[in-house]
Amino acid sequence: MPTSPLSSAQAARAAVAARLHGLMKDAGLSGHELAVRCGWHKAKSSRIARGITPPSDADIRAWCSACGATEQAADLIAASRNAESMYVEWKQIHQDGMRRVHEQTVPLYQRTRSFRVYASNVMPGMLQTAGYATGLLQSITTFQGTPNDVADAVQARLDRSRVIREGEHRFALLLEETVLYYRVCDETAMAEQLEHLLTVMTRPNVSLGVIPATAGRTVWPLEAFYAFDDRQVAVETLTAEINLTTPGEIRTYLRAFAELSHTAVRGQASRALITKALAALE
Repeated sequence: MPTSPLSSAQAARAAVAARLHGLMKDAGLSGHELAVRCGWHKAKSSRIARGITPPSDADIRAWCSACGATEQAADLIAASRNAESMYVEWKQIHQDGMRRVHEQTVPLYQRTRSFRVYASNVMPGMLQTAGYATGLLQSITTFQGTPNDVADAVQARLDRSRVIREGEHRFALLLEETVLYYRVCDETAMAEQLEHLLTVMTRPNVSLGVIPATAGRTVWPLEAFYAFDDRQVAVETLTAEINLTTPGEIRTYLRAFAELSHTAVRGQASRALITKALAALE
C-alpha cells in the first residue's frame, strides 16, 4: 500500500545532493574549498551536499564548474527541477491566485485518456458544480491567505472539466460516502452538487463508485489522489501537491485504487447513497 509520497520527493532531492557530493569528492575538494571556488560561505556547500538546501540552477552550474564537471550540469539541473516539481506547496502554487493553476493543467487533462480518482474529503474537481466549487475555493483562499480570484478560478475549473463531456476520456471515480455529507458550501449548492452526481453518473464514459461508511475494507482511507493514465499520480495533502512519476509508485497507487474499487458500490446502490445524502439536507 502507498507509503508517504513526501518520502519520494525527499528521496529525489537526496539523490541530487548525493550526486553533487560525489562530484566534490571525485574532484578531491573539501566543502570549504568548493565554497571558495564558488564564492559562497562554506555553510552553503554543506547544506546543499546534505540535501538541506535545494540548489538553484546557478548553484549547480557553479558546483559542476568548480569540480571540473561542467558536462554534468544540464543533467543535474533537470534532475533537481524534477525533484522540486514533485513536492510543491499550495501557497507557492496559489501565490497569485488559483485561476492560473487550473489553466496550466488543461493540457494534462486533455491528453489523459483514463482518469482514476479517489476522493476522501471533497468532490473531485471535474465533478464540481459552480456553487460547490465556489464554497470550496473560497475556504481554501481564506485558509491559505492567498490572493482571492475565486470567481475566475471557478470558471477555469468548470472550463477544465469539459473533458468529462468532450473528447475520448474515461473516468473511474471513487468517493468515500462521507464526501456526500461534508458541507463545504451552503445547503442549496450542496443539493445541486448531489443532483449533478446523479446526472453525471449516467454518462457512458463515467464509472462512479461510492465506498459505504460501514464497508469492510482492505485499504484504509487515504488522501485524495488523481491518476492520469499510467504516467502520473497527483496526491493532495493539506500543505502541498505531490506529483509521482516513477513507475513503481504509480503501480502502488493504482493497486490501492483497485483495492478501494472492490469496496465501492455502483449503479442503484450508489444512487441510493447519494439520494440518502440529498434527503438529509431537507
